[in-house]
Amino acid sequence: MVPLHFPESQSINAVLFKWKTNKSLSNDYLAVLAEFAAGEHIFHNPGWNLCSYQQHLTQGIKMKYNTVLLKKQKSDNMGKKFFCLLILVIFIAYSTHTPLPDGIEEPWKIILLNTLLRTTAYLFLLAEMLGLVHFAEFTIFLSSFLNVSPVSDDNVTVKDTTFNNVPVRVYVPKRKPESLRRGVFYIHGGGWCFASNAMINYDRLSRMTADRLDAIVIATNYRSAPKFHFPVQFEDTYTALKWFLHPQILESYGIDPERVGVSGDSAGGNLAAAVCQQLLEDPDIKIKLKTQSLIYPALQTLDLDLPSYRENPYYPFLSKLFMVRFWSEYFTTDRSLEKAMFSNQHVPVESSHLFKFVNWSSLLPERFKKGHVYSSPRQGSPELAKKYPGFLDVRAAPLLADDSKLRGLPQTYVITCQYDVLRDDGLMYVTRLGNAGVQVILDHIEDGFHGIISLLQLNSGYKLANQYISWLHENL
Repeated sequence: MVPLHFPESQSINAVLFKWKTNKSLSNDYLAVLAEFAAGEHIFHNPGWNLCSYQQHLTQGIKMKYNTVLLKKQKSDNMGKKFFCLLILVIFIAYSTHTPLPDGIEEPWKIILLNTLLRTTAYLFLLAEMLGLVHFAEFTIFLSSFLNVSPVSDDNVTVKDTTFNNVPVRVYVPKRKPESLRRGVFYIHGGGWCFASNAMINYDRLSRMTADRLDAIVIATNYRSAPKFHFPVQFEDTYTALKWFLHPQILESYGIDPERVGVSGDSAGGNLAAAVCQQLLEDPDIKIKLKTQSLIYPALQTLDLDLPSYRENPYYPFLSKLFMVRFWSEYFTTDRSLEKAMFSNQHVPVESSHLFKFVNWSSLLPERFKKGHVYSSPRQGSPELAKKYPGFLDVRAAPLLADDSKLRGLPQTYVITCQYDVLRDDGLMYVTRLGNAGVQVILDHIEDGFHGIISLLQLNSGYKLANQYISWLHENL
């Protein structure tokens, strides 16, 4: 509070006028001063000397000002709380009223899960806009609370270890093997930004796979964005897989070297496809994979305006907004790449020849093209490609591999979901693999959403996990 001074030689009106013209005083203070002066009828006595009233006037104004200030602070705090509550209600209402397609099983479970996930995600974005925390760092922090310790159960022994310094979790069935076991190398999803092999849903899936298949399951981790960008995630995954495929390692786990497969979902499906392609060019690897299982994989960065992106921009559990953000975070924290990707204007003219590998007008089955007209993505700035060449790298976008590189791939199982922005990535890869002579099976889930295989609490998630394990049982 500005200190008050009452010179004896001046009248109250002169002092009040001086205070009113003092720019250092707040409007609230001036309003209280005028109100108090009027209430005390000081203006009625313009000739009064101030000395006799100095203490009375000072204390009165202070009490009055402090009361007004306290009320104003309470009002401001209530306004801020109301605004935050309003934003939260809007997010919840928006998420809850996102319409689901007809015939979806357990719609209210999906709505509740999606509301929780989407509201949390938008609050992350709000916190980022306020400069409190980076979006991906906050997702990593919160998702860590879903991690579980490597606790063995009645059927499976679980332990954490490292493969050439990359953390992995190993699941070994407890029952005595009748012969050498299958080996499954699993790569978790999470947009290259969050989640881990220790997350409870991935832990449950790995236990289920090990027990049902009587297989050794290796669930790998990898360093994530925003601290680490491409190609770190790819390199970590490849390092762990290459270590696992060493004949002595397979022998130590009692794994049949002719029955090893790689699996992954979402971003993990991207990494699975990429490392399988890389193995074909590595002269140090003598073990050939028998299968690759790609569960709603993200496979290309060039065209983010596929029919699946157009049809499913808001469906659970992955919107176009967040998929584009995950793609851009894989390469950089520079938001200019995200902006260019969202408008589908990020590929320079020098790289336009790559569009033939992701041209959905020729690669999608007819029923997925209905009602859509193909138009080539607009040309982007060459500066982005020079700064972040990773988004044009086949290790980040496996669909960019030419046919000669695809021909040597193992038997492939691809799961796609109808209501998923990544649906068409998987469908186009199935077409390209088939054209290259690879034995490939498509399992398209007509009522499926992105992420459901890790949501075993949903009937649809549990059924999909069973389908995936059954395919491995028959083919691995």
